[in-house]
Amino acid sequence: MIATFVLAAALLQTAPALPVALPTVANTQADVTCGGRASMAAIATCVATTQATAEAAMEAYNADFERQGWLAADGRDNRIVYVRRKEGGGCDAFQVLAFAGQNTADPAGPAWLAFATVPGDVCAAAPAPVTPAQ
Repeated sequence: MIATFVLAAALLQTAPALPVALPTVANTQADVTCGGRASMAAIATCVATTQATAEAAMEAYNADFERQGWLAADGRDNRIVYVRRKEGGGCDAFQVLAFAGQNTADPAGPAWLAFATVPGDVCAAAPAPVTPAQ
């Protein structure tokens, strides 16, 4: 997943606008450096917290996203993808990636939540498979 962020960072110089309004959540603060990860900061909006409060912070974000009409459509490991239908058809999407400073369990240690736009229309119909000529 981080590789996806790194690849996108090479293509983009500034983080695209998020399609979601980020609420103010207790025990978090904006971190424009994304924990010192320049490639992440180029494509994501990050908030810093601690490992002990990261889960509660994400639950608060999730509740607010649901109020805004977002559906948690996919997720694994430390990532969740949110999708919302557009009025004129298609969907917007964004993802949240949670990560820790040293990737070690330390309740007082730093943790971050990175919010990044998923480009394109994630609800667009997949093109029909191409059948090879016989």
